[in-house]
Amino acid sequence: MTDRLSARAFLALLTDDFTELPHPPGTSEPDGPLGWHGYDAARAHAAGRTGEEESVVCGTGHVEGARAVLLAFEFGFLGGSLGRRTGDRLEAAYTYAREHRLPVVPLVATGGSRMQEGMLALTQLQRVARQSALTRGAGLPQIAVLRDPATGGGWATLGAGADVVLALPGAQVGFAGSRVRPPDADPAAYTAEAQVAAGSADAVVPPGELRATLGRWLRLLTAPSGGPAPVPEPLGARDLPATGWDAVRRARSPERPRARAYLDAYFTHRVALSGDRSGGTDPEGMLCGFGEHAGRTVAYAAQTGTATRPAGYRTAARLIRLADRLGIPVLTLVDTPGAANDAQAERQGAGAAIADLFTAVASVSTPVTTLVIGEGGSGGALALAAPGSTWATPDSYFSVIAPESAAAILKRPPEEVEATADQLRLRPQDLAELGVIRTGDQLFPGTGDRRPQERM
Repeated sequence: MTDRLSARAFLALLTDDFTELPHPPGTSEPDGPLGWHGYDAARAHAAGRTGEEESVVCGTGHVEGARAVLLAFEFGFLGGSLGRRTGDRLEAAYTYAREHRLPVVPLVATGGSRMQEGMLALTQLQRVARQSALTRGAGLPQIAVLRDPATGGGWATLGAGADVVLALPGAQVGFAGSRVRPPDADPAAYTAEAQVAAGSADAVVPPGELRATLGRWLRLLTAPSGGPAPVPEPLGARDLPATGWDAVRRARSPERPRARAYLDAYFTHRVALSGDRSGGTDPEGMLCGFGEHAGRTVAYAAQTGTATRPAGYRTAARLIRLADRLGIPVLTLVDTPGAANDAQAERQGAGAAIADLFTAVASVSTPVTTLVIGEGGSGGALALAAPGSTWATPDSYFSVIAPESAAAILKRPPEEVEATADQLRLRPQDLAELGVIRTGDQLFPGTGDRRPQERM
């Protein structure tokens, strides 16, 4: 289970130099804007018990060397609920973050909007959403930490609306609080672990690891980055395949290096982005995140050699758009026999997910570098490839269709599959000659560098 530390005690776990921001001036009416009998007394009791005047404490501090604006909810103050004064403080803190070019870290522990202020409390969610959107538009990252509980509008704005969502183990997380759920609701669905499994949060982080993890995320997402990501060195074969079928055979070999080996060799350290924020994950098919390469941050989206599922494509699109907003270059690794084509994939919107990834790659301003490290299976692979900036290792291939499928469509016997592979011209050297990929001494010794057409 997670802690019930006060806001300031929790801030002390993350930073040694927290400095509270000045409180914006507020208005006060007897028993609040609704004249709710006993509201003044409830606030006074909450203030006496917690030492706070409101349900959120906003300020600045360094987390493992990275300075940020932190928004810490005090659950002991009326359940960490949002009222007008809460909205005033949050708006002022977001404005300060934009003025000083600082990332924002909401530390969410709230049950939702304050009933004693009625609709005026609920509309604070609109204020928060606008401030989050303005901060996103300013190119500043937002990393939320979900404490216990993180429910209602606080979860649906400050939490789920952040760029990266970390959660403490066992935290209660969900739009519906424990007292308003259906009586037969499965409580396991309202946990941090369930939100990670559903693609709505990125990771569950134990309290003892939170400071280091949050600091790593902040440093990576705020470090200066410039220019395209360098192409990784090939880790497998260096000689080019003799035939098309030889290229296919080598790319499918279980001994060929996969994405994790390339990421381990390329990055000093990295953190993982997980989930498509639409109810899905593809942990076996697509690896996404940010890492440090040669002293600067590079984002990555890497296929793992399996059929990529719709959630994998949506997660990659999410990663690429976030990197674009933050000005971080992207490295993509292509390795898939193709997009998942089972009935479940169709029900999950495979076509729309692939289309969205094509759009993301085509529309971002940040440079995208692609290396084909294994199988390049049709449009399911091409969606992750950058036009004009794609390379291929000697133990890879890229094809409009698998040789077996091409032979079947052409009604050729199985013994003609290998010849069909040659006709498809799918070898790395064929792709270079066709202008589909770039080459260079790094990948093809002695060939120099050839630039393909801007669009394939």
